[in-house]
Amino acid sequence: MAGNRRPTIKTVAARAGVGRTTVSRVVNGSDLVSADARARVLAAIKELNYVPNTVARGLVTSRTNAVALVIPESASRLGSEPFFAALIRGVSEALADNRTQLQLMLVRDQAEREQLTESVAARRVDGVLLVSVHADDPLPAMLEEMGLPTVLAGRRDVGERLSYVHADNTGGAAQAVRHLLGSGRSKVATIAGPLDMDVGRSRLEGWRTAHHEAGVTASQVLVETGDFSWESGRRAMHSLLERAPDLDAVFAASDLMALGALDELRRQGREVPGDVAVIGFEDSLARYAHPPLTTVRQPVEELGRTMVRILAAITQEGGARQQLMLPTELVVRESA
Repeated sequence: MAGNRRPTIKTVAARAGVGRTTVSRVVNGSDLVSADARARVLAAIKELNYVPNTVARGLVTSRTNAVALVIPESASRLGSEPFFAALIRGVSEALADNRTQLQLMLVRDQAEREQLTESVAARRVDGVLLVSVHADDPLPAMLEEMGLPTVLAGRRDVGERLSYVHADNTGGAAQAVRHLLGSGRSKVATIAGPLDMDVGRSRLEGWRTAHHEAGVTASQVLVETGDFSWESGRRAMHSLLERAPDLDAVFAASDLMALGALDELRRQGREVPGDVAVIGFEDSLARYAHPPLTTVRQPVEELGRTMVRILAAITQEGGARQQLMLPTELVVRESA
């Protein structure tokens, strides 16, 4: 080869006419490869004299002492949402205690997904912590097929197979709405999170649960969705007020969306909590809102630390998969 460079998984994939994921599956002994593709990959490996990094490094050590924190979101979103900063703090603290290096990887497009695939196939990390999981995200299935220990922040659905840690999203949301209904509010709207995420669906389910318990109809007219951002909360509040101008409370599935809702309420001359009570979820920026925001506190840093502990138990001790739910707490302030 030119310059006697060592062949890579990308080189093997090109020679065999397959994707990098297929090569990694063959290298790691996965059954999810056709006989024809397997034969072509093995022929390319032999022809190129390709040696997977796992084999070369295995002569010295079976661990890299590195973990990847994978976030399939944009850099702007990573910087604007306090959830990510708190989670990274928790993960970093726990990894520092274990003397393990953190590799932060944003996966925003196919090229970055392929880069992650190559890193995983070459076993440059001992495991992956995957954040912000959407239902159609191919990454969890890919990591599972490649045999790399993975822990999710959240889950894809109630039947999730991989290890995960999440907050009590349904219970926390229900507690917030119970507080609103119990304080005399009769028309409680919600700004739900993305419904292709379990966290969005679960917090919406909590809103419905509290209404059912109180014998109050949970009207679809009072439901609007956002993407956890400030702007989506403002837009959702605008739509809700157009459809139900007599609403007297709103539960937003994130603090940022609640802050956007507060801004729209001010624009329309609604007093909080006099005209409309507002509750958020997370307790990140809530105390700095005007008025200070009642919210459901979730232990985000502890979530990050717990993810690291589970991954360490799997990679260092051969432990079984774990699926944990952390408790939430309603923090009452002036907005509701």
